[in-house]
Amino acid sequence: MSVDVVLPCLDEAGALPWVLARVPAGWRPIVVDNGSTDGSAALAAELGATVVHESRRGFGAACHAGLLASDAEFVCFCDCDASLDPGLLPGMVGTVAQGAADLVLGRRRPTARGAWPAHARAGNLALSWLLRRRTGLRLRDLGPLRAARREALLGLGLSDRRSGYPLQMVVRAADAGWKVREVDVPYAPREGRSKVTGTWKGTWQAVHDMRRVLDEPVAAAGGGRA
Repeated sequence: MSVDVVLPCLDEAGALPWVLARVPAGWRPIVVDNGSTDGSAALAAELGATVVHESRRGFGAACHAGLLASDAEFVCFCDCDASLDPGLLPGMVGTVAQGAADLVLGRRRPTARGAWPAHARAGNLALSWLLRRRTGLRLRDLGPLRAARREALLGLGLSDRRSGYPLQMVVRAADAGWKVREVDVPYAPREGRSKVTGTWKGTWQAVHDMRRVLDEPVAAAGGGRA
């Protein structure tokens, strides 16, 4: 079983050593540098990761570049800020490999005060409610720690390249009839400041991006490499 772990990265030099050390042995970490100025790309290469450079700024652009760079049977996604532990991914991949789910998401459970700010939590709750209305999925989180089969993900034809990418993945998976499962994962305070949800303004900009995804017409997923 081959597994790649996609790690979107923008100025995460302080977190990279811990994150990469937690990637399971035999799995390939793909660090997608999204314009870092702190030496993250060079550090990731020194630590043995495959480094992909994505010049288009955006969480979705970085994630999709990593997906396209992957050649493994299974692909995982994980934030590169040390808030989530990639060492938890084997259980999630196992659930997919056994056919119990097609997409497994980590439901974030804060381990310390401040790990998940109120504004980010509020935005997540709003999106979970909107997602339920749109797809019927009763998810409590749209967390970035996730696992699925690579070819199946490519078949979803994901097109968002901003903050809506994680939500679009779930929406299109639901439209395609995928089994989506949620498992609890510890969520620690991140290293540095979030580039997406570090402020109320950033959070609601992300919600705006994701609301656009929810307005897409319901249709079976199709396409391929985008």
